[in-house]
Amino acid sequence: MHSITPATRADLPHLVSLLHLLFTQEADFQPDAALQTAALEHILDFPQTGTILVARSGRDVVGMISLLFTISTAKGGPVCWLEDMIVHPDHRGEGTGARLLTAAIDYARAHGFLRITLLTDADNSAAQQLYRRHGFTDSRMSVLRLHLGRE
Repeated sequence: MHSITPATRADLPHLVSLLHLLFTQEADFQPDAALQTAALEHILDFPQTGTILVARSGRDVVGMISLLFTISTAKGGPVCWLEDMIVHPDHRGEGTGARLLTAAIDYARAHGFLRITLLTDADNSAAQQLYRRHGFTDSRMSVLRLHLGRE
């Protein structure tokens, strides 16, 4: 069974590698190691912006999940975005994704967050099933984006 711990700067190469896998799977994104490194460093250096949890198998990082923090005027308090979640393909089917998601939900509850929101590819039914098993529900909101740079 993999342990779930907070990420550290020493984990950056593993995290960038995992995000490369994730962004080659997601329809809207492309991997860019420099961009992913900068964003991960920011989260690690400024913990008020978010947190990253990792699944470890010995010294190896085999999965990650990140939460980014904001305020919701609708909820009247702090909420978070589940920004990234990925388990290395060699470790899928072992319950690692479920354990990462449970750890992130527990973290959010323990820190007083009122909601977790996430996006997933419309055709990623396996991920959607996992999220639903953990209490996530479909939203009637539609996602729109305005890209302001780095396209």
